[in-house]
Amino acid sequence: MSPVQLTHEQLKAYEGRSTSAAGVGKDLVNEPMIRHWCEAVGDTNPAYRGPDAIAPPTMLQAWTMGGLSGHADRSGAYDELSGLLDGAGYTSIVATDCEQEYLRPLRPGDRITFDAVIESVSERKTTKLGAGHFITTRMDIRANGEPAGTHRFRVLKYAPAVRDPRTAAGIPEAAEGNPESGERTLGAAEGNPESGERTPEAAQPPTTAAQSPRAVGQPQASRRPEGSEQAARARRPRPVVNRDNAGFWEGVAGHRLLIQRCTGCRTLRFPWLPGCNACGAPDWDTVEASGAGTVFSYVVMHHPPFPAFTVPEPGADAAGLHEASPHAAAPQVAAPHAAATGPHTAGPAPRTPTGPSPYAVGLIELAEGVRIISNVVGVPYDKVRIGLPVRLAFLRVDEEWELPVFRAAEGGEG
Repeated sequence: MSPVQLTHEQLKAYEGRSTSAAGVGKDLVNEPMIRHWCEAVGDTNPAYRGPDAIAPPTMLQAWTMGGLSGHADRSGAYDELSGLLDGAGYTSIVATDCEQEYLRPLRPGDRITFDAVIESVSERKTTKLGAGHFITTRMDIRANGEPAGTHRFRVLKYAPAVRDPRTAAGIPEAAEGNPESGERTLGAAEGNPESGERTPEAAQPPTTAAQSPRAVGQPQASRRPEGSEQAARARRPRPVVNRDNAGFWEGVAGHRLLIQRCTGCRTLRFPWLPGCNACGAPDWDTVEASGAGTVFSYVVMHHPPFPAFTVPEPGADAAGLHEASPHAAAPQVAAPHAAATGPHTAGPAPRTPTGPSPYAVGLIELAEGVRIISNVVGVPYDKVRIGLPVRLAFLRVDEEWELPVFRAAEGGEG
């Protein structure tokens, strides 16, 4: 069923309506929450510790959140608007972005109060997800009665687009709009020019020639005839390779997982950064990971299914999955900004799966102490557990790209 076209007046009537008046944070700004936040994101800034500590500015929204029980003082305006859009066929929702403005530091003991309004409702927009309306809410936050910051949050309420079957198979669709209505289909680098709004597709810029796998030691794949099995296979999105992380991808091309190490304070860091997050020094070298690790945390992806992210079936030595070689007891250290050891071309791309199935995404704690997000393979997704021992492997996901994954260690299914 096609969504109903709502009038401009119907939607604009909600702008300026309050969604929360004189809301009160459930907790004072406090040191335990600050500590948990910093540990979760790996922020070691000394400003967030000690007797004169302040809260990380990006925690601004955290002090206003209602938790599982929510806030009792919310008005019905937002629910009304959401119900109106649901009834018109815009039943799906996705968060697109948020903006924050900081007016003063927050310190332990501050009492947080806030007001929130529906700031704007866009006209109907057509995106690759489907046609819908962007809703922006604005929250004005105070600390002990003083203005402390502003938090804007934007979502897209939309009617899912009907997909061409070829699109699900990885064949690009034309990014065209409706010239009669003035609507535009937002491509990978386009947003709403009037409001700066962007759809999730805009978050991943297209890979340039300098960023392609060939720039980091991977061979160029021969072009296959359009319509072949390889052309129809859904492909993994390409990471953005730049001067700050190119060395990591050079290591992957040579079946080596490289961890940055600060040459000043010797702190290991991952993911790769242009400078040390402990002492700020810009110089670094690399340590090659031994390949051993454990599952620190994990999630299981059930829906929506993404064929490109299907991983090898448990117990199967799928084509393209290569175990990492064991290393000597002392980790190898590469020179700063070391070049790749050479491309690895073994094995064809994995067989096309019959269909996407649930898969485990793990936060892996390496033996060296840093953590990396990757797939956990070698056991059924429902057998992955916190503490599960894993070993590094490299999975060829298509004819020109390999990724580090982690296979459950022998007997580690438990």
